[in-house]
Amino acid sequence: MQGTEPNLELANELSFSDIADAAERIRGIAHRTPVMTSRALNKQLDRRVFIKCENFQRTGAFKFRGATNAICQVKPGGPGVLTYSSGNHAQAVACASALLGIRATIVMPKNAPSVKLKATRGYLEAGGIEGSEIVLYDPQTEIREEIGRKLADERGQDIIAPYDHPEVIAGQGTAAMELIEDVGDLDALFVCCGGGGLLSGSAISAKAMLGSCKVIGVEPELGDDANRSFRTRKLQTVLNPPTIADGARTPYLGQYTFAMMLTHVDDMMTVSDDELRRAMRFCFERMKIVAEPTGVLALAGMIKAVQSGSLDGARRIGVVLSGGNVDPVLFSTILSGD
Repeated sequence: MQGTEPNLELANELSFSDIADAAERIRGIAHRTPVMTSRALNKQLDRRVFIKCENFQRTGAFKFRGATNAICQVKPGGPGVLTYSSGNHAQAVACASALLGIRATIVMPKNAPSVKLKATRGYLEAGGIEGSEIVLYDPQTEIREEIGRKLADERGQDIIAPYDHPEVIAGQGTAAMELIEDVGDLDALFVCCGGGGLLSGSAISAKAMLGSCKVIGVEPELGDDANRSFRTRKLQTVLNPPTIADGARTPYLGQYTFAMMLTHVDDMMTVSDDELRRAMRFCFERMKIVAEPTGVLALAGMIKAVQSGSLDGARRIGVVLSGGNVDPVLFSTILSGD
């Protein structure tokens, strides 16, 4: 896997028309989330910043978009779907499958954040679909993709991968599509990057709708595999990085997202955990919204880029705040500044 060169032809597996189709498919199921602004932030940065609040999405994160788009295309009454995720995608698949009447198997690590594990179980139980379940594994000794493939083969279920899945990526791209529809022209768009699904879909939307908008992906310093992959144009990996951004601890980009990132994204950057903490505190103290560490990657990156002088020509900036599923204990610790 390490050092693999991209298959750039895979970037053509998804177009803006697929994202527009996804928007129609999920309409009335996924929320059209609000775009918020902050006078304090605009004054501090001397910019107009538009924040797409996916923390207000169903299940608390953008992941519901992609999961819903993919599951909408699964035949009802069949063996169902399977996914593997540490939290946000697990919740999204559990909720979407319950709403759409599809059986779901969710493979989750034993050390997944308790708030995400509890929520995933709650969505499955609320759906009441016979055979839906969570399968736990040890991330130190087991590989989730291998477990998932084995179970899916045994059960005949469709795998809804967390990010390396064209239908999932198309659904994620609807977030940026809505943002641009609501606010118009943007000079730059900042999007978080874990496995690259949201970034890939958002970049395709931005380039199709605006053309000249610069798209920048942001990931944690301690999990910088996508940044290194972007720079070297060869796939880089990272194993269980000790960052507070648990949603961006993915070991590597997918084959689709790697190709799409190289084709549609203009730049990549990283931020420290301390910068994430400051962004979370800003969201709560000044905007009165709750965001998780992964959720503020793009916001922290945007602030860092503007303050460093690397965005002097960008006056109107979009930011996708990707989620708000933060553990209460961690959140209180971050708010207290400890």
